[in-house]
Amino acid sequence: MRESCEVPNVTNTTTGTQPEYPHQLLTVVRTLVKEVHPGSTAAHSANLDSALDRDLGLDSLSRVELFSRLEREFNVDLPESLVAEARTPGDFLNAILTRAGVARAKATSQTVLPAHQKAGGIPDTIPTLIDALAWQAAVHGERIHVHVHGEGGTIEQIPFQALYREARAIAVGLRRSGCRPGQTVALMLPTGRDFFSAFSGILLAGAIPVPIYPPTRLTQLEEHLMRQTSILNNADVTALITVPEGSRVARLLKGQVPTITHVTTAVEAAGDPEAFQTPYVTAQDTAFLQYTSGSTGSPKGVVLTHANLLSNIRAMRDVTHVTEEDVFVSWLPLYHDMGLIGAWLGALVCGYPLAIMSPLSFLTKPVRWLKAIHMHRGTISAAPNFAYELCASHIADQDLEGVDLSSWRLALNGAEPVNPDTLDRFATRFARHGFRREAMLPVYGLAESTVGVAFPPPARGPLIDRIRREPFVTTGAAIPAEAGETDVLRFVSCGGALPGHQIRIADEQGGVRPERVEGHLQFTGPSATSGYLRNPEETERMKLGAWLDSFDLAYMANGEVYVTGRTKDLIIRGGRNLHPYELELSIGQLPGMRKGCVAVFGSRDRATATEKLVVVAETKQRHPAQREDLRRQIMGLATDIVGSPPDDIVLAPPHAVLKTSSGKIRRTTMRERYEQGTIGTEHPQSWQSVAKLGLTGLAGQLGRRLRAVGERAYGFYCVTAGGFLLVIAWLLVAITPSKRAAYGIARLMARTLIRLCGLSPQVTGLSYLADETSRIIVSNHSSYLDGMILFAVLPGQPIFTVKGELERAWVMRVFLRKLGVQFVERFAVEKSVAAADHLAKRLEAHETLVFFPEGTFRRRPGLLPFRLGAFTAAVRSQTPIVPMALQGTRTVLPEGDWLPRPGRISIVICPPIAPVGNDFKAALSLRRDARAVILHHVSEPDIVDPTETALTKIPV
Repeated sequence: MRESCEVPNVTNTTTGTQPEYPHQLLTVVRTLVKEVHPGSTAAHSANLDSALDRDLGLDSLSRVELFSRLEREFNVDLPESLVAEARTPGDFLNAILTRAGVARAKATSQTVLPAHQKAGGIPDTIPTLIDALAWQAAVHGERIHVHVHGEGGTIEQIPFQALYREARAIAVGLRRSGCRPGQTVALMLPTGRDFFSAFSGILLAGAIPVPIYPPTRLTQLEEHLMRQTSILNNADVTALITVPEGSRVARLLKGQVPTITHVTTAVEAAGDPEAFQTPYVTAQDTAFLQYTSGSTGSPKGVVLTHANLLSNIRAMRDVTHVTEEDVFVSWLPLYHDMGLIGAWLGALVCGYPLAIMSPLSFLTKPVRWLKAIHMHRGTISAAPNFAYELCASHIADQDLEGVDLSSWRLALNGAEPVNPDTLDRFATRFARHGFRREAMLPVYGLAESTVGVAFPPPARGPLIDRIRREPFVTTGAAIPAEAGETDVLRFVSCGGALPGHQIRIADEQGGVRPERVEGHLQFTGPSATSGYLRNPEETERMKLGAWLDSFDLAYMANGEVYVTGRTKDLIIRGGRNLHPYELELSIGQLPGMRKGCVAVFGSRDRATATEKLVVVAETKQRHPAQREDLRRQIMGLATDIVGSPPDDIVLAPPHAVLKTSSGKIRRTTMRERYEQGTIGTEHPQSWQSVAKLGLTGLAGQLGRRLRAVGERAYGFYCVTAGGFLLVIAWLLVAITPSKRAAYGIARLMARTLIRLCGLSPQVTGLSYLADETSRIIVSNHSSYLDGMILFAVLPGQPIFTVKGELERAWVMRVFLRKLGVQFVERFAVEKSVAAADHLAKRLEAHETLVFFPEGTFRRRPGLLPFRLGAFTAAVRSQTPIVPMALQGTRTVLPEGDWLPRPGRISIVICPPIAPVGNDFKAALSLRRDARAVILHHVSEPDIVDPTETALTKIPV
């Protein structure tokens, strides 16, 4: 847990106060940590009690550099034993004060928050959601975090401490059931305590939550399950947490998804919270997968890191000026970004309480939302436009008696197009209940930017732009209309880009459009996703260098963005650009139509090679004359609004117009259904859906079991062959007097085993190792197989560096000494430093060394921070570094497994990098360049945070 700290003054009765000593020392420490780990947040949170290894990530050579810098900074001679004995900056401070004749200080920290940070919010130095929850539980454990509104008017209160304990219990249970860090776990849970505990528990297990929504109607069971199946398969979900009543549905899903190993509930998953151990999770690790709602096609898994989430929440906090005194009231679903991140995780990070009810509770009785704001004196709430429209038109006056909305200062409106008429109706209707129009806050965001992109200034009220219709639909020019003009379009401002983020409007080729000209809304910033999970095509289509395309259309005016529609929804007809939303809204207002249940889209007419204008509208009307009258009214509206009648009008039964989880019309899917002729067709009976899925799932389970049996057979075969060859190799190496012959025998055995297991790696770049000059080869490390693979394929007789503990085991010592390996002591700093000098001497003797500078590996993909030993030896001996990227071994033999799996292994040997200079900064520069090359080739996340216990005792 990381905190922003202020060091105490140090006073001596003889020499007086010396407040500059702690400050000077921490300045040196923080500067060094920034140099060694430039992407980490550790430097910002360094204090006198920080562990040099665990908290600051300083290895033995970095500590030697710190020792030298402190001697120079304070002009003192420090005892050399301090390099090995010091555990914290405070230990160095006491030694400095002693040598300087100043009384010893008590090396302790006094925790204070930054000046801008209110007591309820987490410090800005905290890098992950795991740290955020732990900090809130430790500092504000008894504070109520969430008020859950249940059935019958019940309200359940969840303090931070209770949530943290329940999450730890679920984390322990998941780990014991086989869930590994970096694996994905799905949640199919309604709004309630179990969701909060399970989501947090998955995070604390080091796993990645994948929230999905539970089915609502059995008549749509098959479609719902198939939709979730595509998500679960894409995410490679290994477990599913759901409600007890949903276990039947969940087991059907399990049959469809080969990777799922078990289905459980939050209660069943819980273990002993006291057995919890904090996982190794960094700011750059994936926090969770947010699947897009499908308004533009098939769902896509947006990868969001902890850094993405925290930067977005903090940017929204800064622009809205929220504090722990605010209260957020929400009914938004927790499987959607606006409810999950904007409401709940925002409350976790900013420290204000959250009052929440289920979406169904709001939809069945919208006044409950407003009454909850009144009850909790809510200051913040958010909803899509339809929710404000529902309240403005469907709540009876008598239901509002006594409701006071004067506390509501931020009424966020987003997730779908904002209708200026809705803003007017809502503000007017509820003004007499204390609601202020200035509280209306139309915002813009999307999952690909975590949740928020653009916010207007609070307390200003909505800004509505009236523009001329004709120039806009023909050329995209948003020309302001005069006061008396009637043929106008109105768009609502969503404000400017969040702090630290940028927005631009571009054309199809990426050129920036002038102000007040419509184009693609593109964005960039720390909240932007790295892409879609296992969907490189869509990721590539979205990315334009540093910019991401939202595929929304918009224009800018006076630095504020006006969203006009989606590129896929745009209908081009007769040289005019038609946006469907305005027509959908107008048709939904007709008597007999179901409001919000109209889809307007373009469909390619193959006969004429033109785009047809199609309207699909839900109605309960069945009488032919009434339906014909509705058609005539739709024809008239379309002609008035878009200038031409629709080519086809489909009057569909209720629930035929499909929507996303956030209420958006799924126009792309509706277009597909229209072209397939399946709009309004009856759904099969639920038992038929269940039977069909059951049979499909049975076939899937059978195939999975057969594959598992085959993989286990392969694994046992490899282990048996490996054990046999290892015994032979050991005996032959032990009795062979020549080290060269022993090396050849061991290499032959390694190559034989690789061939027998079908793992012959594909190697590129061997020409960089063709000559016999000395070099240092550095490779990423992801499996126990790595050493054997490299030993088998690298030419010549390179010397491998291995951990010193192996030398103390007789069996390994006899074998490895014959192979000429270099043992490196991990636990004694003096020996680690001496090893660096010895390695430099071996390089001067024209030998080639092989390092795994990560020093360890883990099951979760990601390139860990590099230790400095190889690079220090390189600069001391002026030896080039040869970066090497090893891929596939993590899949063949992951950490924690002993049975290999079939897989493909590749090795990319990169051009050598010569050191420039011979000092500490030269070693840092060499390490940075080599790591960047390897990171480019391994296609894994960049893990920049070194502060983890598992990485503290790593060889130089």
